[in-house]
Amino acid sequence: MSNIRIGIVGYGNLGKGVEKAVQQAPDMELVAVFSRRQLAETASGVPAVSTTKAGDYADKIDVMLLCGGSATDLAEQGPQFAALFNTVDSFDTHAKIPDYFAAMDDTAKASGKTALISIGWDPGLFSLQRLVAGAVLPNGTDYTFWGKGVSQGHSDAVRRIPGVKNAKQYTTPREAAIEAVRSGKHPALTGTEAHIRDCYVVAQEGADLAAIETAIKTMPNYFVGYETHVNFISEETFNREHAGIPHGGFVFRSGQTSEGVNHVIEFALTLDSNPEFTASVLTAYARAAHRLSQHGHKGAATIFDVPPAWLSPKTAAELRKELL
Repeated sequence: MSNIRIGIVGYGNLGKGVEKAVQQAPDMELVAVFSRRQLAETASGVPAVSTTKAGDYADKIDVMLLCGGSATDLAEQGPQFAALFNTVDSFDTHAKIPDYFAAMDDTAKASGKTALISIGWDPGLFSLQRLVAGAVLPNGTDYTFWGKGVSQGHSDAVRRIPGVKNAKQYTTPREAAIEAVRSGKHPALTGTEAHIRDCYVVAQEGADLAAIETAIKTMPNYFVGYETHVNFISEETFNREHAGIPHGGFVFRSGQTSEGVNHVIEFALTLDSNPEFTASVLTAYARAAHRLSQHGHKGAATIFDVPPAWLSPKTAAELRKELL
């Protein structure tokens, strides 16, 4: 069986993570990296190609992994590439997922392609855990905590604010809230009540710091409603103290199967590198997107639509023997 031919759009942290993940996949090969920037080379040695020439590769790539940011890139690039390729992306603006799905579904159906959207760990693996836990414990409550860690999407959104030279945003769950859920107390919590957002910003020389802080705190879908701290620091401090991209989080389902019989389901992630882990999820689902396409699926799909076995390079017999 021939390898699944992979392309990458975007060569930031996520794209470079996918490049590493594909190298670990026994059934995949990386064909090219596409970028709006002019790249001198890639770490793996595959060609670096302008996104304007992506159409030349329409018959050379089985699945294109879209590694742009959700704030601005994917809304444009998603439909653009779904018109040419099977795609997988990590669109993570939760409030806009229904509209994004509709746009990708229209384009992918018209082109006869498969478009897996919002694949990562949240949305993504956490979404799947919420679905399974809710089905198992219908009489219960979901709780999701993010962090402590760097949110790539939120950091990217802050970096796009005029006057910002560099920035990282950390999401930190309130420990008291986690312990209340873990102990089965069923607290009434919203996401905004359960988390704090800490921004570390390097401003351009002469930038209006007050305007930057206001732009951050009033940004819809990202910071509005959260306790948000904006810290302006030097570039030297940023490079010394904020070089890594850790993250993680918890999904809980707390519920009852009968009066007084309580259960807590917990799924947790602790990640040294948010983009490398997200890239690994994208890469596993590239395998699923290829199989969906081979089975005739046309249009958009989400993590809920993928048979778990299609994530693995192993055969069904191997999975039954080794994992079941």
